[in-house]
Amino acid sequence: MGAERTSADRVFACGAAAGLAADLLLADPRRGHPVAAFGRAAGAVERLLWRDHRGRGALHTAVCAGGAIGAGLLAARAVRRSPAASVALTAAATWAVVGGTSLGREARAVGDALAAGDLGAARARLPHLCGRDPQALDEAQIARAVVESVAENTSDAVVGALVWGAVAGVPGLLGFRAVNTLDAMVGHRSPRYLRYGWASARLDDVAGWPGARLTAVLAVLAGPDPRGAVRAWRADADKHPSPNAGPVEASFAGALGVRLGGTLSYAGRVEHRPVLNGGGRAVEFGDIERAVRLSRRVGVLTLAVCAGARLVRAATRGRRT
Repeated sequence: MGAERTSADRVFACGAAAGLAADLLLADPRRGHPVAAFGRAAGAVERLLWRDHRGRGALHTAVCAGGAIGAGLLAARAVRRSPAASVALTAAATWAVVGGTSLGREARAVGDALAAGDLGAARARLPHLCGRDPQALDEAQIARAVVESVAENTSDAVVGALVWGAVAGVPGLLGFRAVNTLDAMVGHRSPRYLRYGWASARLDDVAGWPGARLTAVLAVLAGPDPRGAVRAWRADADKHPSPNAGPVEASFAGALGVRLGGTLSYAGRVEHRPVLNGGGRAVEFGDIERAVRLSRRVGVLTLAVCAGARLVRAATRGRRT
């Protein structure tokens, strides 16, 4: 049993590194992405189960997230006797659930449009990153929305997945991405999903908690202003309505020296959110590239932390045996 666990630690470390490298080199496919396939399946389940009721929403969450975790368990069990196949499976799962390169690509596309003075193109591209209403946004507001999205999605699309992969292997990778995708689909507070999406939103808060804190810590370490990141995190994180986006966005704001938060609009609904790092300057389009680079560094450091922890555990077990 100890030898099997040691092997599993090494499999995760190698597979996660290969999967993150694949994301860096290949990004996400334009069509046929596994997460999109999961989204279509979850949508079909929703059409069968939907009622304006928390219980039905909880069942939807259990079926979809449980199905992803179960698929990961079955796949991992099928290849457990082959280290090479296990590494390949972990690499494929990591590549499928990590989206850091696509995040950077979409953010840079908006930044390039702003740099070219093409506000219309920037507005058209913004929905690829977030659900804001782009038509009423000016250049500074679009840049701010992109930086906030890069910060939050660094936690959701990279760090959180690697953390749960380190904890639970392939089932952890797939389960986290399933929960995060369900939250994006039904976890928002629209009239249709206020009750039905409650379970998905709460589960996403729980699953995202460790990754968000690690993201904030690594933003402090990797950012150009560590003291500013710590100061903003401590002062402003709890002001954010999201328990996980707050630490991430505040630490990014402080690290980059910019001011995030304020008034925004989702689906015609205006929200007035607290300002994060109020002493910072307004976001400019050049800060998008800085945020993407910080996100990339945080992702690489996360791999080092998660894979390193598993390798240390493997070495410790090896000495004991």
